[in-house]
Amino acid sequence: MQWLCLKFSELSTNQLYQLLQLRVDVFVVEQNCPYPELDDKDHHPDVYHLLAYQDEKIIACARLLAPGISYPQVSIGRIATAKANRQGGLGKQLLNNALQQCEQHWPQQDIQIGAQVYLINFYQSFGFKRHSPDYVEDGIPHLDMLLLK
Repeated sequence: MQWLCLKFSELSTNQLYQLLQLRVDVFVVEQNCPYPELDDKDHHPDVYHLLAYQDEKIIACARLLAPGISYPQVSIGRIATAKANRQGGLGKQLLNNALQQCEQHWPQQDIQIGAQVYLINFYQSFGFKRHSPDYVEDGIPHLDMLLLK
């Protein structure tokens, strides 16, 4: 497996296509949730796209955002793994890599995420703590979580 962390301007057209395809497959099709996937954050100059490649195909991704873009803190969003690549620890590898990249780009900064409620235990295992009551976003229960540095 190969990991890349790239700004929008560094993505090839093929990488961008695969990235958006994975995110739409997971968040729109699989979760049956039509929502505005293209939110003008992907191309922000202080956003990075973490990509996991296997056999020249993106199988996992996460979006890393500088403070002030989604939350006052650094944030990680659009965390997704391809359906065929789940249950083998890829999600843990993805989040570990995302946290390492955040530390590299924004050292010693707190990280806030908007997590789907059913994943609370997963994120808590990395040290994230609940930071909000549950809320519904795009028809799916969410909560904000914070990792303090």
